[in-house]
Amino acid sequence: MKTNLLDEFEDLRTNSVTSLSKAKENGKKVAGMYCLYSPSEIILAAGAIPIPLCGTRQDPIAVAEKVLPRNLCPLIKSSYGFAASGTCPYFNFSDILIAETTCDGKKKMYELLSQYKPLHLLQLPQKQDGEEALRYWLGEVNQMKERLEREFAVTITDQDLRNAIRLVNEERRSLKDLLDVGKLKPSPLSGMDLLMVIYNRGFCTDKKEVVQIVDRLTSELHELYKRGVTPFNIKTPRILLTGVPVGIGSHKVVQIIEECGGNVVCFESCGAYKAVYEHVNEDQEPLLAIAEKYLRTPCSCMSPNASRFELIEKLADEFNVDGIMDLTWQGCHTYNIESYSLKNYLQEKKRRPFLQIETDYSESDIEQLKVRIEAFLEMIS
Repeated sequence: MKTNLLDEFEDLRTNSVTSLSKAKENGKKVAGMYCLYSPSEIILAAGAIPIPLCGTRQDPIAVAEKVLPRNLCPLIKSSYGFAASGTCPYFNFSDILIAETTCDGKKKMYELLSQYKPLHLLQLPQKQDGEEALRYWLGEVNQMKERLEREFAVTITDQDLRNAIRLVNEERRSLKDLLDVGKLKPSPLSGMDLLMVIYNRGFCTDKKEVVQIVDRLTSELHELYKRGVTPFNIKTPRILLTGVPVGIGSHKVVQIIEECGGNVVCFESCGAYKAVYEHVNEDQEPLLAIAEKYLRTPCSCMSPNASRFELIEKLADEFNVDGIMDLTWQGCHTYNIESYSLKNYLQEKKRRPFLQIETDYSESDIEQLKVRIEAFLEMIS
């Protein structure tokens, strides 16, 4: 359902390039991030601008494949291709890259990426529970803080961190309120429009501004719902999409679902619910609170990863979904293997239809995907 505010979000990414350029001219530093495990609070506390760099488009992959294996995950190839081709303004604006060891492909790609920009690598533990894992991760988070202090010639105080925690928590609250609009039946917002908002808002350089515009959109969508204005009806199949990160450019599965008559009402992935389902504790020692929150991120790189299964089970109930689709990029072994266990868990707990889709960023398999997704939605209906 189109609104004037959606038009604002469509322009947000383009306008952010101008904003970043002005900020750089005024001496602002920029830190590019590739993963949800990178704490944006520390970047903000350093007086810098955090900006997402994760590649979601097919265009730069050909450049990446001159160096990287062709059978590698398209997200990794797209991210590297943007850097190698010099075609991403956000990468070009970045003074430092914040990276993480979520998978073997990414951590080896980051070794190559460090030839282009200063790079700080967060070494993740392999598990989330226990004091030992937290103590280790706290040390990694503290090293990131110290690296930013050296790079930007600043001192990050506890008060700086607390202020940043409050701001990012408010950003999480606003995005969660928007995502919760999908709980309305039928939803007043398509999954494609929701994905565009989720994706474009991340490039806004002013978090207070983006909180305000997201809140306005949420309010407007509730008013549309009250008036019965929606592109869907009560019988439209409601889909929860889980799995790998999705953005504009890697949106073909979302688009096909809705072209075939479904509605993606919930995104569990990194840019959506996985990022906002809980906040950083504002009453705790700030660096420890940041470390605890980010370590609990329910990613398939962790073993075991029961928290992701539990989150999806919870979302399936809260959003009253009719089916669950698990999206995996080709070459993403952790999500691909985990899909088997996730399917068994959800069918035992929820008894809801489940479909795994493995694909890449290209359009070569669109017709095959349409056949599978149409059949899945017909079964639900």
